[in-house]
Amino acid sequence: MKILLVDDSRAIAMVMRARLESFGYEVKHAINGEIALEYFGAENFDLILMDIEMPGMNGFEVTTRIRAQEGLEPWAWTPIIFVTATDTETNLVTAIEAGGDDFMSKTVPENVLQAKMKAMSRIAAMRARLCQANNKLQDQANRDGLTGLLNRRAMDMQIDIAWEQARQASRPFSLLMIDIDNFKKYNDHYGHQAGDDCLRAVASCLGEQVQLINDDRTAPGAFVARYGGEEFAVIIPNASPGVHAGVAASLVEAVHSLAIPHEKNADFGVVTISLGAACFPHAMGQIKALFRLADDLLYKAKDAGRNRAEVA
Repeated sequence: MKILLVDDSRAIAMVMRARLESFGYEVKHAINGEIALEYFGAENFDLILMDIEMPGMNGFEVTTRIRAQEGLEPWAWTPIIFVTATDTETNLVTAIEAGGDDFMSKTVPENVLQAKMKAMSRIAAMRARLCQANNKLQDQANRDGLTGLLNRRAMDMQIDIAWEQARQASRPFSLLMIDIDNFKKYNDHYGHQAGDDCLRAVASCLGEQVQLINDDRTAPGAFVARYGGEEFAVIIPNASPGVHAGVAASLVEAVHSLAIPHEKNADFGVVTISLGAACFPHAMGQIKALFRLADDLLYKAKDAGRNRAEVA
């Protein structure tokens, strides 16, 4: 268990640290509230032992700020025990109202301290398992059940954040709208099970290609989502204008190279995609204007014969 010990007295902190380390715990000492907040923002702790009376920012204020910071993150909660020489009823009530979880005297007997730390260790282990389970559930809620890509809901949330960041910084923003060519004919001819397999294969291909442009820093931060049905979207929130054209061409080629048979797809004989790739050199206004442009380009690619990308 990793403990953040906040106390302005080096002598008292040294004694408490030695006691805790003798039980096998890792301890980091913050000499005041400002440093405690700095440490808390940079590292993960399983428990915080908080002194109340400190110069500048007292323990209640530090705790209030920690709880406010945790409120911005899902599933975040770190147990806080106030450690003080004056365990009055007023301090106890204030400690709980500030967001503390327990109250302990600085002169707590060794066996009581050890028992409390054992209880906190069990809570820390339970928190870790709960956080892991919650993160897994959150990820499942954000994923399309068939393809494993981000679903429309998750895409909308991520793209809103990315667009606002790009707009504030006046950065370029690109959007690729993708549609599997003649997919209804594929389903009618090969059956819906084969159609599901086709969707998964195309989604996997798109995901791999987008991962490549992330890994080689061509388009860091790019992500792909299932937009709906046989439609997909690739979002490139921060790449030089023109990058989207190269990405679009590589996606069209990659899907064609899968060589998935599709007898009803015009003269191609395999599964292909049509793609509309739009870029705003400087993000401004509302994101829906970029979606409209990408959609228009997608339909233009279809009208021009499919298995191609139209770029603007």
